Amino acid sequence: MAQLRQDFQGFIDRGAVIIAVGPENRKDFSTFWKSRDIPFTGIPDPKHNVADLYGQQVDVFKLGRMPALFVIDKEGKIRYRHYGNSMSDIPPDKDILALLDDLNKGNGQV
Repeated sequence: MAQLRQDFQGFIDRGAVIIAVGPENRKDFSTFWKSRDIPFTGIPDPKHNVADLYGQQVDVFKLGRMPALFVIDKEGKIRYRHYGNSMSDIPPDKDILALLDDLNKGNGQV
């Protein structure tokens, strides 16, 4: 989350919207979000409906749900997906920002 917060303006500049989904209930999720002053949208998903819809993997030996990252264009098409193998397996923002630049050059939308 800190990485996304740090580069938040870069995502905004490219027309992207960040939405993070977490496994906590609404109250715990809201407390976490507010305590860290996270500038993008967060959605609590305690029943894992969204996580399951996108095939986010679970590994009980690695603290539960593994990170997953998707770039979805304005038409709802998944343009990029990454399923992490550990809690630290998250693509660097610079790679995602470069992907957004390429998408914006190619079709004018993210």
